[in-house]
Amino acid sequence: MTVRDGQGRSAGGSWSRRGVLAGLIGAPVLLLAACNDTEGVKSADSGGTGGSGSGSATPKTSAAVITVTPADGATAASFSEPVKVTVAGGTLGAVKVTDSTGKELAGQLSADGTGWTSAAGPVSGTKYTVAVTAVDKDKLEAHANAVFTTATPANTFVGYFTPEDGSVVGVGMPVSINFSKPVTDRKAVQQAITVTAEPGVEIVGHWFSSTRLDFRPQEYWAKGTKVTLKLRLKDVEGAKGVYGTQSKDVRFTIGRAQTSVADLAAKKLTVTTDGQVSAVYQISGGAPDHLTWGGKMVISEQYQQTRMNSQTVNLGSEYDIADVPHAQRLTTSGTFVHGNYWSSPSIFGSQNTSHGCVGLQDAKGAQDSGTDGYKFFQSSIIGDVVEVVNSGDKTVDPANGLNGWNVGWAEWKAGSAV
Repeated sequence: MTVRDGQGRSAGGSWSRRGVLAGLIGAPVLLLAACNDTEGVKSADSGGTGGSGSGSATPKTSAAVITVTPADGATAASFSEPVKVTVAGGTLGAVKVTDSTGKELAGQLSADGTGWTSAAGPVSGTKYTVAVTAVDKDKLEAHANAVFTTATPANTFVGYFTPEDGSVVGVGMPVSINFSKPVTDRKAVQQAITVTAEPGVEIVGHWFSSTRLDFRPQEYWAKGTKVTLKLRLKDVEGAKGVYGTQSKDVRFTIGRAQTSVADLAAKKLTVTTDGQVSAVYQISGGAPDHLTWGGKMVISEQYQQTRMNSQTVNLGSEYDIADVPHAQRLTTSGTFVHGNYWSSPSIFGSQNTSHGCVGLQDAKGAQDSGTDGYKFFQSSIIGDVVEVVNSGDKTVDPANGLNGWNVGWAEWKAGSAV
């Protein structure tokens, strides 16, 4: 007798005829069961139709309709207008506007939830991505996405500023900005510029012209003051169709407090440093036919040696000195306090013989540390004030150099556009 296992096979592993038949009879049952199970899953998925198995229901669509301005795909969108998002038939949820670096453009949702407006215009020449979600009255969500790029202005202006970032300057140094093109909207431009100080003090801007704006406090800066200039001129319309390009911070520090008084009647220059007289020098000022301007003048440039030619100040061929030592500029028009090696030492402290500058005895080559010209130059920094008194001439034009200290505070504030 042959022994068989429970699968209809002989112990030797060969299939018997009965086992083969049993396998053939059982196979269709398993396949049918598998098909029935599959149909059962489909019916379960479509239970929302009442279990009829006739197919899925059509999904409901939100009634909210979203509009983004600038439109999707815009390549020269306005940067002077805010980004706007509106929805009809619903209320807005999340609104996100980002540039290519991921920086978001801030904005405000309207009280009724149907509008969103950016707090400021987008930046020129920049690509933005917009993602919006809204819901209708049935809380069904709607989504909108847009990508646009703002235009790049064809006509631009910049502001050239002084002092330089990171510099240490004297107590008389104003913040002075000269614009590359005339500004007609002075208010918009001035509002885009802030000057702050630590410790705090009131700082006011004053327009000298359509191309120059200076800032200063009422009195000289206190020594050690830290000043920050923030230029936010990018995309500000300074004149019709002319836009700023800068977004920059400039920081400088006020050094020791030093001011000097050049008394041209006494022919002496008295230097006061941190409240104490630190030096008195013998000087020579402008001759009677070339008087020196009076008033408070700020050192704006320093040269160990420089050429001075009378033709540059409309005095013909009266002088041309190639190596004037220790020259420090007081006006744009050409007034300096400088060393003098070519005149007799006897004139210093006794005669005014110059063409309008203030001179101190010095040596050719600017290397003699024992001379007054050398000493005063070494003790001075840009931003120090030299006040000329008893010169016999009128007060210097405040716009001639960095000399706004000759404007009274009330008049200075009246020159502000904000």
